Amino acid sequence: MKKTSDDMEKLKLEIAEEIGLLDKVKIHGWAGLSAVETGRIGGLLIQRKKRQGN
Repeated sequence: MKKTSDDMEKLKLEIAEEIGLLDKVKIHGWAGLSAVETGRIGGLLIQRKKRQGN
């Protein structure tokens, strides 16, 4: 099953919350994150997708 963009957005928000960046995302949006922060979220997103087999 392919993830929709809504599913991906929910997963990104979940990861942001887990690593303590959710407040920053809510205030400044995704563009307000540094490259390191964005990369961290992306790396964790890829790890989860691999674990789920997607």
